[in-house]
Amino acid sequence: MAERSTAAVGVANESGDTQPLSAQADSATADDATDRGEKNDAPQQNIPEETAELPESKPEKSAQSTEPPELHSGHKLAGRYRLEECLTRVDGFSSWRAVDEKLRRAVGIHILPADHSRARPVLAAARSAALLGDPRFVQVLDAVEENDLVYVIHEWLPDATDLTAILAAGPQEAHDCYQMASQVAQAMAAAHREGLAHLRLSPDCVLRTESGQYRIRGLAVAAALHGVSSERPQREDTEAIGALLYASLTQRWPYPEDQYGLTGLPKDIGLVAPDQVRARVHRGLSEVAMRALVNDGATASRELQPCATPEELAKAIAALPKIRPPEASRPPGSPYQRTTYQQGAYRQPPARQIPPGAPPTAPLAAGPPPALPGGRTGKALKWAVSSLLIAALGLGSWQLADTLMNRQNDTNGGTPSASESTGSTSGTDGSGGSGKTKLKTLPIQEAAEYYPFGGPQHTADVGKTYDGATSTYWRTYSFKEGPKLAPYKDGVGIVYDLGSKQKVSTASIDFEYGGDHTTVELYAADSLSSTAPLSGLSKLATTSTSGKTATLSAKGSVSTRYVVVWLTALPYSPADQYSGAGYKQAITNVVFKG
Repeated sequence: MAERSTAAVGVANESGDTQPLSAQADSATADDATDRGEKNDAPQQNIPEETAELPESKPEKSAQSTEPPELHSGHKLAGRYRLEECLTRVDGFSSWRAVDEKLRRAVGIHILPADHSRARPVLAAARSAALLGDPRFVQVLDAVEENDLVYVIHEWLPDATDLTAILAAGPQEAHDCYQMASQVAQAMAAAHREGLAHLRLSPDCVLRTESGQYRIRGLAVAAALHGVSSERPQREDTEAIGALLYASLTQRWPYPEDQYGLTGLPKDIGLVAPDQVRARVHRGLSEVAMRALVNDGATASRELQPCATPEELAKAIAALPKIRPPEASRPPGSPYQRTTYQQGAYRQPPARQIPPGAPPTAPLAAGPPPALPGGRTGKALKWAVSSLLIAALGLGSWQLADTLMNRQNDTNGGTPSASESTGSTSGTDGSGGSGKTKLKTLPIQEAAEYYPFGGPQHTADVGKTYDGATSTYWRTYSFKEGPKLAPYKDGVGIVYDLGSKQKVSTASIDFEYGGDHTTVELYAADSLSSTAPLSGLSKLATTSTSGKTATLSAKGSVSTRYVVVWLTALPYSPADQYSGAGYKQAITNVVFKG
């Protein structure tokens, strides 16, 4: 696949303000955020156009005649960046893993001489990429010209595994392929809307974090470093995403050349659909990959409408029926298997150890439970267990009788007992009379970020809102205007899947931030779609709070499978380790009852 590049321009953040690149990374808040693979969401002021910042150009030399700077491990740049390990040295530039001694964190650095023929384009590309500020991309932290060197500082994600290492272990499950292609296509569509292209999008550039979020590194910068350009940047990036999806489905590279540790297709057969290369490949994903790969010299096996832009590809992926993850591969409390990090590069996770002689997929046999001990001790245990069982049966019978008596009292207009009022809610029954109904907690099967207006917030963190842990949460960006988000953004939220139609009576939502004020609305939806129009949803309840908990009660009991929690106003909160000061909120826990 040809490698190309394009010019890039600055963009605006969620609140509508342009986010410039800071000349020096002196903000501890912003840098602490990048330690966690996050971006600082605080809006900043506009800056002049890119070309106004660049010093007068120097005479250029060819990339081939420019020698890489004499650098070594232990060398320090700007008095703070200590070089640790050289990862790449080619075409007159080098890439390093380094340590920011000022903030005590790992970073990545690209270095090239200031008189290198690509020094100006690299500086411009880095500054433009930093302006995008999209957390789906590995963030550029700084771009500096100093002491006859140009260097670009970017995030280093210690918990991430690149797609090359993932595919080395084998083809991916359909759900993982879907998530990768969807997240990468949506991210690149957002970048192209702001005039930025990648043009060197490969398995090495796509990283998966422990939470299952995919991050893209090298936006604009990688192409500038290698001197790649293109007249059709959207077509190039779309085909690259199609190749990534093809490789994920088949563990084969969709071109004759062997690349990224993958075997290419035979030269004499042309482009073959993924479901013809490997058995049990998801048919819908196979067709989407072919639609993205329909390009000059490529022949699809079916008559399919090509996807010419990342936007079209993202819509084609979103139109597929929901692909659920295999239950056996989802550890409790997390939708993805954790990966490990080895110093110096992004590595693949270690293989699961299988006992010698055991079948690869056979579960370990569980032996029968041990018998109770014999003798006097065994008899005592048996009598104790019997006594407990008798007591439990007696208690259950008493509670059943008490419930029947209370129902009889309700029918005759009597007063219900105090024990019945605990954990219940008042309402109106079908005959118009009032009664009490015991509520049960409704299990949440799945969730997705809901963003019918604008882009998403942090899609990979929605599962943290129903994992039962108060220390984890999904958070919004930090907005400049508030508490009401409109007209800049109508709202942000999450849609939850209850597994089947349930009668929803109340919702309890715990927040990370208190203050004036949070407004939350509850809607019944028809699907888990992230972009379904808000006007098509049925509103159940709304409330505002200045505390950290909101309770919403629906008018009557509404049957629905999908429930949307929609935030339209957020409190002002100071800067923290994740984002700058502004109007923001985070959901730590959501409980539905009905």
